[in-house]
Amino acid sequence: MQVGLMGLGLEAYWAQFEGLEQRLRGYIDVVCGKLQGSSRTIINLGLIDSAQKAITAGHACREQDIDILLVYVTTYALSSTLLPVVLRARVPVVLLNLQPEAAIDYYSFNRLKSRTSMTGEWLAYCSACPVPEIANVLSRLSIEFHQVTGMLHEDPTCWDEIEQWLRAAEIVHALSHSTLGLMGHYYSGMLDIVTDLAQISGRFGIHIEMLEVDELSALRQEAGDDDIARKMDAFREFFQIEDDCTEEELVRAARTSVALDGLVQNHGLDLMAYYYKGTGVPENEDTMSSIILGTSLLTGNSIPVAGEYEVKNSVAMKILDLLGAGGSFTEFYAIDFKDDLVLMGHDGPGHPGIAQDRVRVRPLRVYHGKVGNGLSVEMSVKHGPVTLLSVAEDREKGFQLLTAEGESVPGSILEIGNTNSRYRFSVRARRFVEQWNAAGPAHHCAIGLGHHARQIEKIAQLLGLAYKKIV
Repeated sequence: MQVGLMGLGLEAYWAQFEGLEQRLRGYIDVVCGKLQGSSRTIINLGLIDSAQKAITAGHACREQDIDILLVYVTTYALSSTLLPVVLRARVPVVLLNLQPEAAIDYYSFNRLKSRTSMTGEWLAYCSACPVPEIANVLSRLSIEFHQVTGMLHEDPTCWDEIEQWLRAAEIVHALSHSTLGLMGHYYSGMLDIVTDLAQISGRFGIHIEMLEVDELSALRQEAGDDDIARKMDAFREFFQIEDDCTEEELVRAARTSVALDGLVQNHGLDLMAYYYKGTGVPENEDTMSSIILGTSLLTGNSIPVAGEYEVKNSVAMKILDLLGAGGSFTEFYAIDFKDDLVLMGHDGPGHPGIAQDRVRVRPLRVYHGKVGNGLSVEMSVKHGPVTLLSVAEDREKGFQLLTAEGESVPGSILEIGNTNSRYRFSVRARRFVEQWNAAGPAHHCAIGLGHHARQIEKIAQLLGLAYKKIV
């Protein structure tokens, strides 16, 4: 990711106040150092203090293909100095209103020998002065901007906030360089999950590849014995395979998993959604009824896979994965009114990395509501804080990131060969379910470890999407 950093100043001050320009340039270097990270490149545009320099900086933003622009307001500066940069950069803007210290040393300040020295010292603390002016101009032009207010030093709250903006920008960058594979078709009758693919590509920048089930079936036939044996070893490493799982079913699942790896490599996939009956074509039915272990491995290795052709939810899973939270497929199962909990889970792929215990592999005689049988995974999400995320349609902004923070808690679950967990939220279970449903999401969502609502809100803002948190 390319991060543009500029300091904003006023050229007229430098001749009047000795040392001020050098002092502010030093502050910019401090900010630049704090922004460094292995996953980003900082493009330091320096101290921009005139309209002409602003035009040059704006062109540099475009030449360097920056993803986000951080504007460190070092002292009073003219709004006309910032505008040319913003107009040319055309990326999200974060205003950094950072003082060098918590407060001016009034005692020492008032004992300076000259009014000129006093003014120069005051201007070094004057970051807050032009921010209203800048905000006014950007608002009148309908240019989105964000703010972080704090101190250059010894202000972890401020710098955590800046880091969250950068992390959000990294996720937006990753999404815009991702390829989503879609294989099969929608599950008949699930109208809520039907998605406008132009909106997916246009709002998230995700490239979409339409995949053929026949290709996956053909790749299964090409899978070699050594590859299948290695995949069987991977199954035993990732999963707890129950005694009633037959060798034949494990080999069938391993063959499909090897084929899935080939499909991902052939198309450069970063996320995927699928559903296909395979009725009337034995090879395809064989493929689709043995896909769960392989798609679970992919999900656990940062290529989230959503069943039932849930396009929107594959994106939600990817966002949680990029946050380091995991991201597993889930939906509402039932409400436990006795314990005031919501039971959630899903059949199909699970995320081994967020399981409370080792994921169990169990045979099913029939997939409920689907063609075929085979092996399924059963797991509970690790006990502790969790975040739900749904990518839901929004009439005005295309999509809304709908989220909630809760807790996965221990207790009895339904041992039906699915993912299945018990969740407690800050509001009562019945109220939570009503509030979530009122936001109008599809019936699937993604679950991840930890609390990430603040980070998700920033992702929504950078993408220009709506955001809602259930509290």
